[in-house]
Amino acid sequence: MNKIHNFSAGPAILPQEVFKKSAEAILNFNDSGLSILEISHRSKDFEAVMQKSVDLVKKLLNLPQGYSVIFVQGGASTQFAMVPLNLLSLQGTAAYTNTGVWATAAIKEAKMMGNVNVLASSEEKNFNFVPQNYEIPKDADYFHCTSNNTIYGTRMHSFPDSPVPMVCDMSSDMFSRTIDASKFGLIYAGAQKNMGPAGVTMVVVKDEILGKSGRNIPTMLNYQTHIKGGSMYNTPPVFAVYVMMLTLEWLDNFGGTDAIEVRNNAKAALLYNEIERNGLFSAVVPNPTDRSIMNPTFVLHDPSQETAFMALATQANISGIKGHRSVGGFRASMYNAMDLDSVQALVEIMQAFEKSHG
Repeated sequence: MNKIHNFSAGPAILPQEVFKKSAEAILNFNDSGLSILEISHRSKDFEAVMQKSVDLVKKLLNLPQGYSVIFVQGGASTQFAMVPLNLLSLQGTAAYTNTGVWATAAIKEAKMMGNVNVLASSEEKNFNFVPQNYEIPKDADYFHCTSNNTIYGTRMHSFPDSPVPMVCDMSSDMFSRTIDASKFGLIYAGAQKNMGPAGVTMVVVKDEILGKSGRNIPTMLNYQTHIKGGSMYNTPPVFAVYVMMLTLEWLDNFGGTDAIEVRNNAKAALLYNEIERNGLFSAVVPNPTDRSIMNPTFVLHDPSQETAFMALATQANISGIKGHRSVGGFRASMYNAMDLDSVQALVEIMQAFEKSHG
């Protein structure tokens, strides 16, 4: 079977060795004679999986003391509510930047809990840039940002020095680069981009910022519940956690975030250089310093040619490049597990299309 070049925005590409190990575990996990789909989450075998997952997150992030790592369900969308429930005090204010659909959703949920100050927004230009030069209030309970925007193809290439706990939704670029985790009070990310299949969400939280909101928090929405329960207060998504562990293990063996960042930058440079060179295409995000490394977005100058380009891409086994309806055009999601040769295949199709339609 010819290789499919999967540029889907998510659920996204995973390493082939992870698929193989996962498939083996479905039939026989750890030579137990049981499937990973049916083992008890209280078994020693799965407790080891959970502990290794925590250890790998801490290692890959070079996480300092005083942080907890938990795995919960509900996706990043549930975190939009859990963050203000746990961190926004009854009379306090939360500070947000609005850089896309998911940031907008996070702001909406936070407003249900209390006061929200939107410091900056790029909505006026359909979120095609990342706001700069805003001031984070020193009296805010926390500051929330979204590191990467899959729909619009923007990314925060650096983070501010926040005087209050900084919370970041890193769902679509988690572990794609090396960051200083100590700058953050809380990081959350759905697994289905760089960490594993949908069904599990990672939360990294600085312990000292919890328990100060003065709210009566529902048990399942309280971070301290999951910390005390070791992410097993209720039955966790066992298979999703296992595949996530395998993916993190693959990344660690690859060389960690330093090594994957080099490859991710090379993939992005290859595609963006072609977009800039090719006379038929242009980038959606005008400023290179705002462009996503994970999710480049681009359009044809002549939209009537889109069907023909998509047909050519399909013939070349290129999948998942159709842009989101909010932006149109194309989106090439290039998560950690994607090889450089897949990006090269896309570039070659763009070049061939230029020759035939330019």
